[in-house]
Amino acid sequence: MKNDYYKTYARQIEKAGSVIRKPLTLTEKILFAHLYNKQEIKTYTRGEDYAVFRPDRVAMQDATAQMAILQLMISGKKESAVPASVHCDHLIQACLGADKDLQTAIITNKEVYDFLKSACDKYGITFWKPGAGIIHQTVLENYAFPGGMMIGTDSHTPNAGGLGMVAIGVGGADAVDVMAGMEWELKMPRIIGVKLTGELSGWTSPKDVILKLAGILTVKGGTNAVIEYFGKGTRSISATGKATICNMGAEVGATSSVFPYDNEMKLYLQATGRHAVAQQADTAKEYLNADDPVMADPDKYYDRVIEINLSELEPYVNGPFTPDAATPLSELAEKVRKMGYPDKVEVGLIGSCTNSSYQDLDRVASLADQVKEKNLTIQGQLIVNPGSRMIEHTGAIKTLENNGAIIMANACGPCIGQWKRMTDDPARTNTIVNSFNRNFAKRADGNPNTHSFVASPEITMALTIAGSLSFHPAKDKLKNKNGEWVSLAPPSGNKFPPNGFPDLEKGFALPTGSGQVIIAPGSQRLQLLQPFPAWDGKDFTDMPLLIKTKGKCTTDHISMAGPWLRFRGHLENISENLLMGAVNAFNNKTNRTLNRKSHTYDTVSAVAKAYKSNGISSIVVAEDNYGEGSSREHAAMEPRFLNVKVILAKSFARIHETNLKKQGMLAVTFKHPGDYDKIREEDKISITGLNNFAPSKSLAVTLTHTDGTTDSFEANHTYNEVQIEWFKSGSALNYNAENNEIEN
Repeated sequence: MKNDYYKTYARQIEKAGSVIRKPLTLTEKILFAHLYNKQEIKTYTRGEDYAVFRPDRVAMQDATAQMAILQLMISGKKESAVPASVHCDHLIQACLGADKDLQTAIITNKEVYDFLKSACDKYGITFWKPGAGIIHQTVLENYAFPGGMMIGTDSHTPNAGGLGMVAIGVGGADAVDVMAGMEWELKMPRIIGVKLTGELSGWTSPKDVILKLAGILTVKGGTNAVIEYFGKGTRSISATGKATICNMGAEVGATSSVFPYDNEMKLYLQATGRHAVAQQADTAKEYLNADDPVMADPDKYYDRVIEINLSELEPYVNGPFTPDAATPLSELAEKVRKMGYPDKVEVGLIGSCTNSSYQDLDRVASLADQVKEKNLTIQGQLIVNPGSRMIEHTGAIKTLENNGAIIMANACGPCIGQWKRMTDDPARTNTIVNSFNRNFAKRADGNPNTHSFVASPEITMALTIAGSLSFHPAKDKLKNKNGEWVSLAPPSGNKFPPNGFPDLEKGFALPTGSGQVIIAPGSQRLQLLQPFPAWDGKDFTDMPLLIKTKGKCTTDHISMAGPWLRFRGHLENISENLLMGAVNAFNNKTNRTLNRKSHTYDTVSAVAKAYKSNGISSIVVAEDNYGEGSSREHAAMEPRFLNVKVILAKSFARIHETNLKKQGMLAVTFKHPGDYDKIREEDKISITGLNNFAPSKSLAVTLTHTDGTTDSFEANHTYNEVQIEWFKSGSALNYNAENNEIEN
């Protein structure tokens, strides 16, 4: 940060206030302060108007960074125009424990790490080595700052909102825009105000705020919105607790989440060695909070206001199979009985980018201490993923290890499917509880019958100690080794290590701006990109249906993680997993779809490749919130690579819709959702009106059925004028290169 950052920031907000002539929310202040052209201040219509921004920095994790950097390499840019970092946390598989797993990862992923390190060195990007920490915890400890704006190639980038930063998850093409110094476009978000009153106590934790909110908003209720927290209750939550809440805002589809600057943020900045940033932020407090009139009459300034009384909030457990299935702990036992969920908790997983701060783990350690004190036995397997090296080397981790926990590397591990689970039957119905953020079917261990529940670290630990999903730690007792019935006391813990964070070599390498990018000859993990072809100027006619997906279709369904992570830098190889997790609406099977030419069923990717080899374009049809979940742009690049021209859905998740647009895909929605039911398995589908493609102008869809009859209906889109040019050019990168917007 420059010493005059907050002076410039304050001046821009004062200027915005004089132009807009109304009180501003915190979100508006940060957005106006980061307009690409500081003179383009105007009243934007939330949820409709687009604006262009200049974020302060970019953060990338190793899985998504590969494709982002490969795109940067064909952009013509010689170095990143803003501070950027790559964090190696996704490719480390959790199996035997931190030391062994880290060494295995370094050997297994050597060519990827060599590529990333060399590319970072060449393009001026800081490289965080494997074992240095989980991206969002590392960013919080080192880079996040109040009033800043950041984008990251991971959907949980909003974690930095815990330090008052508007941080947004994006695809790699968006990251390239920012690293190339170009305008970065975003639809001006709606703003959902969440008023917090009271204080947390007992078994309730910050995680329960977002678990409850997920139940209120559902997985798409925050789409194209920033969640802005306010009220006296915000001041009682630690900076890392705020980060947890912001992190999991991704699960309701929110663009970002943010908290106002307060003393808790100041304490965290100081504890992590950023005294100068705290001192600067103190001088700009009024600009790092919403204006007083907004607080006095929030309904007038927010698009929606939700109030949560922290004093009345109880712990929640969300799931299984979706993070918005919110259940208060007091109702969980009855729900388990009624729904027939497996009650035995076989594994408790603690950590991840959502809950791996020192405070999280110290509170869990206080429960581990009680296990020994009260002569109990932990009934389930306990696995812990610390957030960073600074947290890994603290007493809290030693306490957990001494109580039988397996300490995995400070990486994502089970949270993203990087878990080699040791089990007697990989398809057996079972229950696990975790302090992660997502619990889609098969996400953690690849088993569709694993009932995964999301909870706070404290509740995860309590349920793992009991070995029962029905256990309520505030009401129920446990029988110890002596046959005595004992209770667990509520957790307690420090926000920071009593003696401060350990003074360690953090594990990063600063770039030199020299050298060559290393890609191993004949690599099966890395492949240079070729620009996608431009639109040929014709309507899309008589396309066969590749697949009509049924129900939830997340980016995990479109482009699975787990073992497929190793191909994130090789578009051709990873395209083999295209839509393999999606349920075919016509046969209720996954990865089995009809090839209309051969009249046989095959994998989705095989059918797409067969069409492509014959010069045939295809189309995918889907239901609501298509592309929910991770920011991975592979879910957009794979169908593009395999000649899928159109995704026709009832609705899209925000990040995925943008990714499709950036890659030159046509992403359209049913004007009338019921038209989804008109599409038959062997239809020929045409999209017409592309020669008159224009903002807010619908396109025509015609279905030609095998019996010779037809159906026609309208499809909507959200493309603006520039995005239509992306489509015509074949991708946003192509368009920018054609218009010389990237300086060599």
